[in-house]
Amino acid sequence: MSKNWSSTLRLPKSTLPPRPLPTHHKEYIKKCADDFYKWQAANRPADDTFLLHDGPPYANGSLHAGHALNKILKDIIIRTKVQQGQRVTYIPGWDCHGLPIELKAVSTEEGRTMTPHAIRQAARSLAAKTVLEQMDSFRTYAVMSDWENRWTTMDMAFEINQLRLFQKMVSRGLIYRKFKPVYWSPSSGTALAEAELEYNEAHISKSAYVRFPITKDSARIPGLEGFTGNLYAVIWTTTPWTLPANRAIAVHDDLLYHAVRVGDDAYLVAEGGLERVAKVLMGEEGTPEILATVPGSQLTQLQYVNPLQGKSAAPQPFIHGPFVTPDSGSGLVHCAPGHGFDDYLLCKDLGILVSAPVDNDGIFTEEAYPDDPSRLKGIPVLEGGSAAVLELFKDNVLNVHTYKHKYPYDWRTKKPIIIRATAQWFADVDNIKELALKALEEVKFVPESGRSRLEAFVKGRSEWCISRQRAWGVPIPALYDANGDAVMTEKTIEHIISVIQERGTDAWWSDDPHDPVWIPASLRGKGPFTRGRDTMDVWFDSGSSWTQTDRQADVYLEGSDQHRGWFQSSLLTRVAAMAVQGPTADGTTNAVGLSPFKTLITHGFTLDKAGKKMSKSLGNIISADQVMDGSLLPPLKVKNKDRDPNAPPPKDALGPDALRLWVASSDYTSDIVLGEPVLKTIHQSLTKYRTIIKMLTGSMEQSARAAPLTALDHIALVQLKDAMAEIERHYQNYEFNKAFSSLNRWIANDLSAFYLEALKDRLYCADGGGVLEPIFMGFLRMLAPITPVLVEEAWEHRPAWMKEDPSILHPLHQLYNSPLIDSSRLSYDEGVLRKDIPVLMETHAAIKAASELARRGKVLGSSLGCSVVIKAPKDSKALSVLHKYKDELDAMFVVSSVDLGGAIEGEPSWKYVQDFEMDGQGCQAWVLPPKDHKCPRCWRFVAPAEDSLCVRCEDVVGEGVQ
Repeated sequence: MSKNWSSTLRLPKSTLPPRPLPTHHKEYIKKCADDFYKWQAANRPADDTFLLHDGPPYANGSLHAGHALNKILKDIIIRTKVQQGQRVTYIPGWDCHGLPIELKAVSTEEGRTMTPHAIRQAARSLAAKTVLEQMDSFRTYAVMSDWENRWTTMDMAFEINQLRLFQKMVSRGLIYRKFKPVYWSPSSGTALAEAELEYNEAHISKSAYVRFPITKDSARIPGLEGFTGNLYAVIWTTTPWTLPANRAIAVHDDLLYHAVRVGDDAYLVAEGGLERVAKVLMGEEGTPEILATVPGSQLTQLQYVNPLQGKSAAPQPFIHGPFVTPDSGSGLVHCAPGHGFDDYLLCKDLGILVSAPVDNDGIFTEEAYPDDPSRLKGIPVLEGGSAAVLELFKDNVLNVHTYKHKYPYDWRTKKPIIIRATAQWFADVDNIKELALKALEEVKFVPESGRSRLEAFVKGRSEWCISRQRAWGVPIPALYDANGDAVMTEKTIEHIISVIQERGTDAWWSDDPHDPVWIPASLRGKGPFTRGRDTMDVWFDSGSSWTQTDRQADVYLEGSDQHRGWFQSSLLTRVAAMAVQGPTADGTTNAVGLSPFKTLITHGFTLDKAGKKMSKSLGNIISADQVMDGSLLPPLKVKNKDRDPNAPPPKDALGPDALRLWVASSDYTSDIVLGEPVLKTIHQSLTKYRTIIKMLTGSMEQSARAAPLTALDHIALVQLKDAMAEIERHYQNYEFNKAFSSLNRWIANDLSAFYLEALKDRLYCADGGGVLEPIFMGFLRMLAPITPVLVEEAWEHRPAWMKEDPSILHPLHQLYNSPLIDSSRLSYDEGVLRKDIPVLMETHAAIKAASELARRGKVLGSSLGCSVVIKAPKDSKALSVLHKYKDELDAMFVVSSVDLGGAIEGEPSWKYVQDFEMDGQGCQAWVLPPKDHKCPRCWRFVAPAEDSLCVRCEDVVGEGVQ
């Protein structure tokens, strides 16, 4: 008679829901993030600490997936350090000054009529509000941090630290003011640093070939002694609007230059540019007549006239320019030292005056054309400026054409910038460059390519323009006398800091311009002084953030664009403030440990599923919320017939762990794709983790702690130990994607396909023994840095007997390498077992392969429905090893029986074989029909008769079970 045996089985009973419940997210996040950060700060040792210094995000908008990538990477790092027994310090910061916040708080038109103090009030209010909004969002990612002690660059304490740092740089002679070209953004009305630029590869310029008439000393050129026509210098420029500022023409001493006849006149052009320029002068078919050929060194005897300088203007020189080549244009270069860096350096050494007749809005001033100022005054140089200048050149314009090329843009306004000479404050980088590079020798870079990138930016920089013409920022503490000359010393700054500490930074703008309280006693009575209106570059703000800590940070981690931004500014300010300027008595420096960071980690940018960089203009920005709430995935299929058909289908929402697992699974050292295909894979992994945890929490029995351990249990523990060691190694190397892969490989190959599959019979039908508890704890330790919410949820749903045992530590509190099982329970020699495991795994794989052949032949369903014969040479390693474990092989391989080395009896109704090799010896795994009858309780084919229980099940069940 058939009986129902299900009531006699130990089937899993877990309270873990199949999917995370959004209503519990806040509770779990508080426990695994906020409470956990406080716990580790109190319970991990104070003498073994790890400091991750936050690169402050900019407080001017909502967060996107890139922000989540950054914050979650940092969180994974500090969680791994807590697991290693360290006390971590991670205090979040925000970058709050600068133009984007100012423009967002106050429109450009409003700003023209508002006082600086009013602008600052509006910007401060916006930044403060955004900081709180961003912080709330970061916390939904289960990021743990000392949120209550967060810092911002607009905090009074931060600003004072920054001014102290600036004061130290002034005292070391590293800050100076100079009238020279800088990157200038007309759209922002301020100077910019290199780090605030982006380059448009498809910029279109109105380019032109123009000629400058050479004065009557052209007879100095050999070959032109009897020439009576006009001689001109041909130049090519992509910025004709800079011609009013032209002060010289550069040639190269070592290049050859031709004087080419065109009609009655002649033109100077480099030999290497002749073919190109001849087409401009004579058309496609014209053949130039060369009157003379001379080296560039002879042209420096000549002078020319710039028609835009006015009728009374003096002739201007030809000069040697080492940067001149014949590869483009004419080989003669128009030099406007007020609008070009190379031009400025070249002309400065020769005493040539700098001119830049363009105002803060990028508009020509009346100095642009002295003969008739109204012709250019008021014209924007980037919008009509070039056309207006070329119109004044009249017949001296030889050719005008459009030119597509790479051009710098303001990274905030996305509009082109100009190079313009203004009086700005600079930090001397040349003087500290070698010390900064020396400091980097001690730094570990992840990836290593970051080293050469950062070094290149430092090497390529000689000075840093640190002044900005905006209201919202930290003031440059300079006083100006009646002549406009700046006064700034260590003592004047000390006095200004003391006033700021009493009145606040805003008072620098809001106090009366003549308020004497800002003037130190040493300057009083020496004439009127006014306070400057320049603010510091925001990179100086954030680059000063290392002053928030009392020691070198263990890790800085930001996007790869910060090599030219925050990484560099932090390095330079720290070296400038702390380095010994020059060798010590023993000839060394104190560069070791001088870098603000011991390890520098960079990550790439987020891309959409098509591999395009996310941007507002493309409309492809993805928020972290969309990942967490399942918006990017197809909705779930619901089988509930009672569900409202008009209600929208539920989303596949897996919460913050889905977002975190996307981060952990990605190779962050390059750009990272985010889209439906990637998230589907992530959701599959998370679902697998939940399934395993549900099985473990539903199957762990307290009695298993006293049950004997089988060889299978020992193998599972070895595999767990190896997986944990491999994953720990990846965590320590910041290779989280490799840790993710190793975890999934262990789950798929060792845990699911081998141990849990083999253990089910013992779990459900026998004594419920095994090593599920150590596996549960080890699994949660491996998951803890990347999916802490799932770990917290799993802990909440642990069996009741575990909740009643206070000796069991929360998995987040456990040390990663603390013992998972009492070593006295281990009866197998691990060294021997490790040698035997490959034989067992190879045999297992062969049996599975043969079983699959039987399934294809439609003679086998469950693997329990077969018996196995292993054939191997009598002296083979395979047989020797397998005989050690012969009593467990049927359970280990999930078959009903295993015979070793025996012959196949009779002629079975079906048989399948898989060949395999061990130590060069051929072996075979035969899969055959079972020998006995199917036990109706455990489904193994080991019962003596049909419908009767096997001996083991009889013992377990006993008498009287219906």
